[in-house]
Amino acid sequence: MKKPLTLAIAAAALSSTAALAEPRSGGVIDTVLQPEPPGIIAGINQNAPTQMVSGNIYESLLRYDTDLNPMPQLAHSWDISDDGLVYTFHLNEDVTWHDGEPFTAADVVFSTDVYLREMNPRTRTILSHVESIEAPDDHTVVFTLKNPFGPFLLAFEAGTMPMMPKHIYEGTDFRNNEANNHPIGTGPFKFENWDRGTVIQLVKNEEYYEEGLPYLDGINWHIIPDASSRAVAYENGTVDVLPANSVENFDIPRLSELDNTCRTEQGHEYFSPFAMLWINNREGPTSDKRFRQAIMYAMDREFARNVLWNGLGKVPLSAFGSNAKFQNEDLEPYDYDPEKARELLDEMGYDGEEVRLLPIPYGETWSRWAEAVQQNLKEVGIEVTTEATDVGGWNQRLSEWDYDLAFTYLFQYGDPALGISRTYVSSNIAKGSPWNNVEGYENERVDELFDLAATAHPDEKREEYYQEVQEILHEDVPVGWLLELGFPTIYRCDVKNLVTTGIGLNDSFKNAWLDR
Repeated sequence: MKKPLTLAIAAAALSSTAALAEPRSGGVIDTVLQPEPPGIIAGINQNAPTQMVSGNIYESLLRYDTDLNPMPQLAHSWDISDDGLVYTFHLNEDVTWHDGEPFTAADVVFSTDVYLREMNPRTRTILSHVESIEAPDDHTVVFTLKNPFGPFLLAFEAGTMPMMPKHIYEGTDFRNNEANNHPIGTGPFKFENWDRGTVIQLVKNEEYYEEGLPYLDGINWHIIPDASSRAVAYENGTVDVLPANSVENFDIPRLSELDNTCRTEQGHEYFSPFAMLWINNREGPTSDKRFRQAIMYAMDREFARNVLWNGLGKVPLSAFGSNAKFQNEDLEPYDYDPEKARELLDEMGYDGEEVRLLPIPYGETWSRWAEAVQQNLKEVGIEVTTEATDVGGWNQRLSEWDYDLAFTYLFQYGDPALGISRTYVSSNIAKGSPWNNVEGYENERVDELFDLAATAHPDEKREEYYQEVQEILHEDVPVGWLLELGFPTIYRCDVKNLVTTGIGLNDSFKNAWLDR
């Protein structure tokens, strides 16, 4: 058996992001939450606002630094067998739930083998590689895999694999359990109050098992529907923190220049939000890969980054973002080249057939981006009609494949097997979801390579498969790769240690403190 990471190594990784000043206790941070989530139970809801709040109430076995190295959380250490099939986690022994009941290995087995298998589709996919989950004693859990699964150790963050209290949920209707109105976790903050449409309040867990943490007395998540009002709330001092994507991009430079204001793009390394243009591969001109290649050459992605996104983010090389493991850096970039786009359209005999573009209704920046892409495509001779809709309509149109081109963004989740393959494998083509293989791309070799890479051991073998799959995707252009999104967090400079992990505000508030 070998131990890849110990508590001492993890503490050193965390200290690299820690402030030099001595932390002090006390105070409440006011931040914003948009949109208001349908619920804040980590195992039930998976939307971003839910995860941001619930990650401070619930915990998993591990955390991850900004380089995605695993760090201890509910597990203080772990072992991995040489064949990559057996993962043994050693749990902290002094952990209690917010209602005072002890946290044990039985809660881990229940959460993973029962609750999450039923409730969380993404976690269920990961757990499909697991043969058994056993608790030889109250503080040891053993996961035995059916086959090697390279990203397994990346699955234990608070949103993907939250630990849920067995004594609260066992034998109940999970979705309608009364406890869903008053979340009970093991985390550094406890649920206090939810005034719908106004604020969600968390308070310090005085019995938290990590000595001295959290420093804060609480967190207030203010619900302010209008983006300009959220900016004003920061300007007038109502809130201390503006989470990523909570104000319009054109407000970011102005807000960043205010006194006592800091900004960071850290805290999204695990999610790696990746903007794409869905391209319907099924029929019409978009079914021809030359047309899809022409789209890539026609789009001025540097303009989008520099002007529409204020220089935030990165223009991606291809399907794998720069934060993703195993990126093939030898691929030829799709630079802005309108003449090349026209040549490809001429080669395929494109006759000017109109295509429909569906913007994503997430604010003014996205609307402007759709206008810019429409203009880029028209400049090379592609006839484009924009069909704007609301969030519900956007979801429905994509879920029913009723589009030609459409904006979206997805998370890449730190490993290709967790967040990238779902966009391209044909087994993930199914109506009813805007987050799977919506474009309808089918390639047997791509399916095979993604499957081989997910279960290969060691990483060198995985890399070989992923390099080949990127070459095929780069040629076929199943979707348009737009931008690795830069989502800065804006905050008062006297809020210290605000972002200390690869999922940022979703679990970092326990380390934050106020230098006031």
